Amino acid sequence: MLRRLLPPLAALGAALVLAGGATAVTPKLVGTDGPDFTIKVTKAGAAVKALTAGTYTLVVRDKSSAHNFHLIGPGVNKKTGVPFTGTQTWTVTLKRGTYTFQCDVHALSGMKGAFKVRG
Repeated sequence: MLRRLLPPLAALGAALVLAGGATAVTPKLVGTDGPDFTIKVTKAGAAVKALTAGTYTLVVRDKSSAHNFHLIGPGVNKKTGVPFTGTQTWTVTLKRGTYTFQCDVHALSGMKGAFKVRG
């Protein structure tokens, strides 16, 4: 019985892959603010300076009720609240341009950063 099922199952799997049935993994970014006066965006543990345009999962780790995490750029304006602490996960579509991430309360004190997205 199993021998009769294997060829059709293998053909079905191959057809799904060829038809685009395999799903692509959305790249993951991590945005962190606090607990002190630091804020950063990383990808695979490294600071983000430039990215390729596309859709990303951004995991925001807000570690202080005195700060927030705010991402601003072409088509994106997302933020956590200042009293919020915890983790939020956003799906963001980044377009060509410059993106700024900052703590709104302390941006003038230098708690901000930026990265570029190329098309």
